[in-house]
Order: sequence, then C-alpha cells, then structure tokens
Amino acid sequence: MLSNKVIKKVIDDLKVISKVDLCVANVNGEICATTFKAENISKEYIINFSNSIAEMQAIYEYNFFKVIDDISSNYVVITKGSSEDCYMIGKICVSQLKNLIIAYRERLDENSFIQNLLLDNMLLADIYNRAEKLEIENNVNRVVIIIKTYESKDNSSLEMIKNIFAENERDYITTIDGKSIIIKDIGQDISYKEVEKVANILVDMFNTEIMVKAKVSYGTIVNDLKHISKSYREAKMSMEVGDIFYNEKNIIGYNTLGIGRLIYQLPVNLCKMFMNEVFKEELPDTFDEETITTIHKFFENSLNISETARKLYIHRNTLVYRLEKLQKSTGLDIRTFDDALIFKLALMVASYMKYVDNNKNY
Repeated sequence: MLSNKVIKKVIDDLKVISKVDLCVANVNGEICATTFKAENISKEYIINFSNSIAEMQAIYEYNFFKVIDDISSNYVVITKGSSEDCYMIGKICVSQLKNLIIAYRERLDENSFIQNLLLDNMLLADIYNRAEKLEIENNVNRVVIIIKTYESKDNSSLEMIKNIFAENERDYITTIDGKSIIIKDIGQDISYKEVEKVANILVDMFNTEIMVKAKVSYGTIVNDLKHISKSYREAKMSMEVGDIFYNEKNIIGYNTLGIGRLIYQLPVNLCKMFMNEVFKEELPDTFDEETITTIHKFFENSLNISETARKLYIHRNTLVYRLEKLQKSTGLDIRTFDDALIFKLALMVASYMKYVDNNKNY
C-alpha cells in the first residue's frame, strides 16, 4: 500500500494545479490525506461506497471514486464540488494512484524475486517463469557486488547507490543482512577491470558524498540467472576473507583472494594442529605489541633489514636483536625465506582461528 505521505503529495499537487479539493480514504473509511476539512464525510458513507458495485457516485456535494487495480479496491477518492472539473480531477487522481500502486507492487515483487534468487530459495523452473513475468532478461553477463559500511548507515546510502545505477534497467539493488547488494550488468565485455572500476566508484562515492567508510567485494561473472546465487556466495566469502586477512583493502574480488581462500576453507582442527607444530605454546596472541609491529613491518619491506629498521626508526642492530629473540622463542628465523613463509602462513591461520572463535556463536 502507498504511504499517506505519497498520497498527500499527489492530492496537494492536483489541488495546486486545479484548485479542486480532494480527499483520499482507505476501504475501511479512514482518511489517508485531504486538502480540506473532511469531518462532514462520514466513515459509513465511505465503507458503503467501497462495498457497492458502483465505481463512481455523487453524495451531496461530494464525488466518490474507487481506486481499483487488477486485484482489488484499494482507496476511495473524494472531490468536493459538483462541477465538471471536480469529476475530471477525481478521475485523474484515481489514475495516478492506481499507477503508483501497480508500480510499488511490481517493485516489491521484483525485490522479493531478487532476494530469493540471491539466497537460492527458488526452484529452477520458478526462476525463469518469474523472471519472464517481471521482464528480467536471463542471458546477461552479471556480477554480484556487496557493499558493507563501518558506520551507522541511513537510507541515503542506498538511495545514492540507486542513483549511480539508475540509467541501466538491468542493474538490480537490494539489501540483505544490513549490506547493500548490487547485481551489476557488465555488458558484452567480460572483464573484471569493469567490475573493479565500479567498485572504486562506489568506495569513492561513499567516502566523498556521505563520509562513510565502505568495503566492496564481488563474485565471479555469470551469464545465467540460476548462477546469481553462486556469485553472491562468492562475494559474501570474499567479504569475510577480506575482513580476516586483508583488512587494509577496501575492494576484494573472489578472483584475487589468493592464499586467504585456501586458509578460509581449512578445517579448524587442521589449523590447530598446524599452529601447535609451528608455535608450540608461544602462540601469536602471546606476542607483545612491539614484536607484532616488528614482524609485520619486516614482511611489508620484503625481509629487508635495513629498510625495516629505517621505517621503525630503530638501529639495524636493534632490529637484529628483536629477530634473534623471536627465533629463540619460536625456533623460526624469519630472515630466511622458508621460515618467513611458515611464519606468515601461521599468522594468517591465527587470524582465521580468531575469526572463527569470535563468530562461532552467531
């Protein structure tokens, strides 16, 4: 059903144009919006008219019109006065409200279809049947994009996304679990460069327009509606993998997950065995902040001692002392490639185990 605010806008605009007073009530006789004092219009009149077979009726100085779509009677429009203009404006108001009801219902039906498509809640035959009724093309190159914001988000962010993709009728926007979801038509050029371009536009728009930090993930490009749920699962997984392993990135694609994808799919028991083999009892959670900072900075600078010492503003010998101290406690010398690789993997596994532990009750 339409909101009273929308109905009020319609009749106010018509009143300004035509100088004819209008009132709109629901089939239960309750006034939704009016441009005049409607206390003389009884609830009983409205209910009796809505239950009658007549589509238009004059009662005293008022004209009553039914707003009937393809399914049922929704509203009663009332104009004040007996002139031809009152009759004509009443019919125009009925037409506008009827079209708005149909448009709102179609939008809700489309949104419901898109959400069920993403969540894989439909049979294959139903997908194609409903898509045909909603005039949604099937064999189009599409990719699912997820947008997550880190600050409280109002409707302005969703409206901004809709405005960005308003020109392409084959793009669909919805929300699931508080995240905005876009099913993006990428045209004939099946390239992830186009997807990256869209992701960058979204991140920049959130940062500059509404000052909100956003992270964007996307799945693989698909060419059939039945595979949309697959692209969504991939985009969802990409967002989670990005949160665990690549928190510094604000754009994560399923085709760029790398080693994070492998670790994410490892059984937890296997991860625990690996961690015990590498660290014994000296797990990364027990390292002090100075040690953690030194390790990450050393990896960031490709195991270069001089460059790492410069970035940490410490003497080279101080850095060597810290690395030797780490070697004594863990048995790993991260100055060598093999031990550095093991240590890096172990840190990623530790991040994954921490994520699993924090989310196991959800």
